[in-house]
Amino acid sequence: MLERKTTKPRIGLYGVGLKAYWPQFDGLRERLVRYTDFVEKKLSACGDVYNFGMVDDETQGRKAGEFFNSNNVDIIFMYSATYCTSSCILPVHQICSAPLIILNLQPTAQMNYLNTSTGQWLAHCGACPVPEFANALERAGIKYRIVNGLLGQSRTPQGSETDEATEHRPESVEAWKDIDEWCQAAKVKSMFKYARFGFLGNNYSGMLDMYSDYTMLSAFLGLHIELIEMDDIEKHLKHISEHEVKQKLTEIEEFFSISGDSPSDPLAKKPSKEQILWSAKVAIAQEKLVKEYDLDSLTYYYHGNNDNYYERIQSGFIVGHSLLTAAGIPCAGEGDLKTAVAMKICDTLGAGGSFTEIVAVDYNVGSIILGHDGPFHISIAKGKPILRGMGVYHGKKGSGVSVEANVKTGDVTTLGITQTYAGTLKMIISEGEAIDEQTLMIGNTSTHVRFPSLPREYMDKWFKEAPTHHCALAVGHKGSILEKTAELLGIESVFIK
Repeated sequence: MLERKTTKPRIGLYGVGLKAYWPQFDGLRERLVRYTDFVEKKLSACGDVYNFGMVDDETQGRKAGEFFNSNNVDIIFMYSATYCTSSCILPVHQICSAPLIILNLQPTAQMNYLNTSTGQWLAHCGACPVPEFANALERAGIKYRIVNGLLGQSRTPQGSETDEATEHRPESVEAWKDIDEWCQAAKVKSMFKYARFGFLGNNYSGMLDMYSDYTMLSAFLGLHIELIEMDDIEKHLKHISEHEVKQKLTEIEEFFSISGDSPSDPLAKKPSKEQILWSAKVAIAQEKLVKEYDLDSLTYYYHGNNDNYYERIQSGFIVGHSLLTAAGIPCAGEGDLKTAVAMKICDTLGAGGSFTEIVAVDYNVGSIILGHDGPFHISIAKGKPILRGMGVYHGKKGSGVSVEANVKTGDVTTLGITQTYAGTLKMIISEGEAIDEQTLMIGNTSTHVRFPSLPREYMDKWFKEAPTHHCALAVGHKGSILEKTAELLGIESVFIK
């Protein structure tokens, strides 16, 4: 079994102040540094933090920009601790182009007006320079986002004249939720910098929405695309031991239930021992292929002459590709590379991300049924997925073992990635709820999903965005994070509600 790769964003951090204050107000600088260190500790739960420290003049600003470049950060958080001139912070972001999030997090909900001195006030006036920062950054053509709220300390530090225990205040909770989402988005950005996507075979002929511009995907996302042939997997089938087969069969038994014959579809039968054994052997070869090319995702489709050996190999793909998808190597069929990207984004966010499309609409229930034949993300399944033997892969050549399952009930998110007329990428996002209703027993995954809009209205909105006919289905509501992800990646996004 493959070990899941972990991705950590590289997070830049610095605090700001004004050098002229330090000799005037004893202890102020040290107090602000402690606040910045508190932010560092919170951010360290999200990734590797590179804390430059205090920027209080333009020279330090230049040094900070060089520091962040040398550490290859994916995102920069600037903690606005007190007033600071914009000339101090502008060089940071002229030198380092990593996305900037300004943190306007006041340490206290309310100052002690009767006992607060100028020095005490300056420790709480982080909002003061933010408009100046925004103006300078805008005029310099540098993008930024701002998080406003409370710092969220659990206790009041010594020397403060007011209550700074704001951990449970909504202004703190919401601010840190926003910050965490930016960190999660940076995690996706970081993942793509080093990602290797395999493309095995070709597209399903005639599915024009599936065809992808490899160069555009590399240009926008930073990933590498490795073109792979069926020969590359065939060679691994020649070197499989009985011990490996025994291990893989045990893994299959652990993850799947073996079905009987479908009561509704004569094409869907109990898989034979021979079919399961072949799927296990192919799964071993698939895993070896992934290791050989160090792949983070695999897109595939093969169409050959009747009964040739490669076609027999692809007949065993679904089980192994489902196991790979559960291990963080999303596998997308029909040559749909853009949906493989969507699946990888969702998986990186810990939300699964299963290959899916609109199967049908249940107007009585008010749901849209989402599903697909082929690989399924086992880790987001409701119960054990079922393996069924398929007399024919509908619309495709060959037969074999398929996965029948549905997604856990509760909040879900769909993410589609499409290519626009202008030749750019676009994310299409929606949130809904997976509900427990009867599904088909034909060897496919299928899940009833209710969206905020009625099915007819939802489809009006979704289709208007010119999506591909596939998308990724993830667990949880991830729309806000996905919007931030699109922004960090520099691509358009649409959130359908």
